Amino acid sequence: MMTTEKTAVISIGRIYCDLIFTGLDELPVLGRELFARDMEIAAGGGAFIAAAHFAHIGRPVALLARLGTDTFSRDIGEKMAQSGVDLQFLEHAADAGPQVTVATVVGQDRAFLTRRAGAARPSTLEAAFAWGKALHLHIAEFATLHEIPDLVLRAKASGLSVSLDPSWDASLIYDRGLLKACAGVDVFLPNLEEAEAITGHSDPKTAIRALSEAFPVVALKGGAQGAWVSSQMGLRHVAAQEVPVIDTTGAGDAFNAGFLDAWLKGQDDQRCLKAGVAAGSLAVQAAGGAPRVVAAA
Repeated sequence: MMTTEKTAVISIGRIYCDLIFTGLDELPVLGRELFARDMEIAAGGGAFIAAAHFAHIGRPVALLARLGTDTFSRDIGEKMAQSGVDLQFLEHAADAGPQVTVATVVGQDRAFLTRRAGAARPSTLEAAFAWGKALHLHIAEFATLHEIPDLVLRAKASGLSVSLDPSWDASLIYDRGLLKACAGVDVFLPNLEEAEAITGHSDPKTAIRALSEAFPVVALKGGAQGAWVSSQMGLRHVAAQEVPVIDTTGAGDAFNAGFLDAWLKGQDDQRCLKAGVAAGSLAVQAAGGAPRVVAAA
């Protein structure tokens, strides 16, 4: 009897139309107008950006999300269709949009203004978990788990391993119940700022050791400082690659895809870190977090 090989990742989270302004010498302030030299309109949100990088690497991946029917949503829907990401579990609903993020980029610094719309829970959730190809669930932000508190439990019941990127949300990142709400997550993927907010420790090694008490694997993203991983094999660090930086938007989500793809292959911690750093380095070399799709001639 022929069986379906389980290799695919399901990536869940909100998706956004990203308006990314680059070529700025300073961030906007009240009462003053700035003019950017460049602007990119891209499909965004950690769930899609991670999924696009999974697809770029060659890992089968499906996006589990809701998309609006407004102009912004239709535009990014067309962009996502070119990414190689499986969109069979994308729910289309009027109340799911517009979801827009305005990003201003100055060197390594970024400022965001975002609008969320509707509920996070897609009506396609059960169908996604019943998908015969699914191996792993990646939750792109804690806000999604906060809205769907049984998400990890349901994924585990379906035989999936689970990863989570907390992602910055000022209303949730300091929640003392965050770690308890993440119970069952196999791989936790914060950046330095998020790790400090959760643990109270600014030192990367101290923060990751504190988080390792709650998760089997913690991969800590430090941008120009590289990345760390803590597991039962100990603590390891990999330096950042020196590449030209255009826009750091989505670099953490790209790292997630690279790291998790290697982890799902059973590679050692050092190789997982190097794969994550390589994917993150690719993302910062262009505006928008997803890899560039080159149209066929």
